[in-house]
Amino acid sequence: MNQDRLVAAAREAAGNAFAPYSRFRVGAALLCRDGTIITGANVENRSYSMTMCAERSAIFAAVSSGARDFEAIAIAGVDSEDPLPPCGACRQVMSEFMNPTAPIIFSGRSEEIIVSCIAEALPFDSLQDLDQFQAPGAP
Repeated sequence: MNQDRLVAAAREAAGNAFAPYSRFRVGAALLCRDGTIITGANVENRSYSMTMCAERSAIFAAVSSGARDFEAIAIAGVDSEDPLPPCGACRQVMSEFMNPTAPIIFSGRSEEIIVSCIAEALPFDSLQDLDQFQAPGAP
């Protein structure tokens, strides 16, 4: 994985953000196992609960096109001085589609980059362990 290439793609994707209310642009770049990079940007709406984050935009675009094997994701909050981690909803969606050890790379305006993973970003994720559990009385 070329981390710099993925971060650059996320920063470029932030240019496509629709953020007239917050003026806070975010881009994401999702690396597929075959080397394809699918990007997303945040898209706001007057009804803030209808807003879509860049990370979920990228993942949903990838899944909609048939991709399912993701290696890493980079997030660029170009209007944030500090590296911008994913929100809780995005962490949950990432855990649905990405391996717990898949890198999450986040950055802001500065050169600082933080690399984490799903397991660190969403500890005690029950979804990853569902195959270990059975409902009482289940065969």
